[in-house]
Amino acid sequence: MGFDHGRLPPRQRGGRAFGVLDVTEWYGETSGGIRTYLDEKAAYISARDELRHVVVVPGECDAIDERPGVRRYRLQGPRIPRHRPYRFMLATRSLAAIVQHERPDVIEVGSPFLVPWIIAPASRRMGVPVVCFHHTNITGLIDRTLEAAPRLGGLAGRATRAYLRRLNDLAAVTIVASRSARQELEAAGVDRLVEIPLGVDTARFTPALRASASRTRARWGLPASPLAGFLGRFASEKAVSLLLDAWPAVERATGARLVLIGTGPEEARLRAHPYASRTHFLPFQNDRARVAQLLAALDMVVAPSPVETFGLAALEALACGTPVLSADRGGVAEQVRASGAGMCFESGRAESLANRAIDLLSIEPALIGARGRVFAEVHHAWPIVLDRLFAVYRGLRT
Repeated sequence: MGFDHGRLPPRQRGGRAFGVLDVTEWYGETSGGIRTYLDEKAAYISARDELRHVVVVPGECDAIDERPGVRRYRLQGPRIPRHRPYRFMLATRSLAAIVQHERPDVIEVGSPFLVPWIIAPASRRMGVPVVCFHHTNITGLIDRTLEAAPRLGGLAGRATRAYLRRLNDLAAVTIVASRSARQELEAAGVDRLVEIPLGVDTARFTPALRASASRTRARWGLPASPLAGFLGRFASEKAVSLLLDAWPAVERATGARLVLIGTGPEEARLRAHPYASRTHFLPFQNDRARVAQLLAALDMVVAPSPVETFGLAALEALACGTPVLSADRGGVAEQVRASGAGMCFESGRAESLANRAIDLLSIEPALIGARGRVFAEVHHAWPIVLDRLFAVYRGLRT
């Protein structure tokens, strides 16, 4: 169905349903945590007659699809260079028309660049509060990208912090998913922060899947020996090359092999790495049940990036009873420390990663995996997380 400003479908669930409009550029065919967050929010809303949900994301062409209480608009936009599968949100008139037609109670912006400025005029005109969800550690990415040029990095860092303060002026509230993300924004001068973590489907991601680990490995051609994995986007900020640098020492000491699950702009470079011939590469997985099976089939999940604002794949691994090895900075490190279900290594150091991986592989996964499961159930089941989120939304309208 094409997008036609003059023939918008009627609003769902009537005027008394509390409406949330989510808009982001970070939603694509092979995107991960943000897409999962929005899809889980849609499922939560669809099951509650008092709520309605509108999602606006870029796409290859204009389209509308819907289910009870939930409507998703795709607005045609060009691809963002070197950031497949993401697209620019450039359809300003269409986005304004959707906001005017859907009349949400709250607008949540999930990407930090073009979208907040496109949505701001419509939100001001209609008196609808804007919530910014800080999914990306922008200052961390700048620092990491320009670490070899400290003077340029310092200038870029100051400009980025100034931009974050301007973005803060648009938002009634900025949501962060971890303490480290809060500290990053506080250091930039951002206020009105609320910390709400992401969640996990504890019925789908479960230790019960570990009983079929050998069948899962056989299905994907993975070895029966100790096996660690990374699941996520193959991008420079994910530090997957550091994992490959470290792993020869781990394999020599433990016999453990490595599997990388995903896709992204760094894939060709990773496949050209000297250790790539000993590494198993699996494609991005759209099927969430298959993701759960793979995470449960591993002896350890590795999260090498120090700039994660949360790290959803790590939480899903913990829910499956799989230990996690993390860089010692960022949102994943917080999960590992709080759960007691893994270890942290010194960020950016392959030797430290290798030593901690060897230490963690020496522990029977079940001995610490149960801690990760309890942590996920008690603190991160999606209904618990989304109840907290909607309490924030409703507080903006009182």
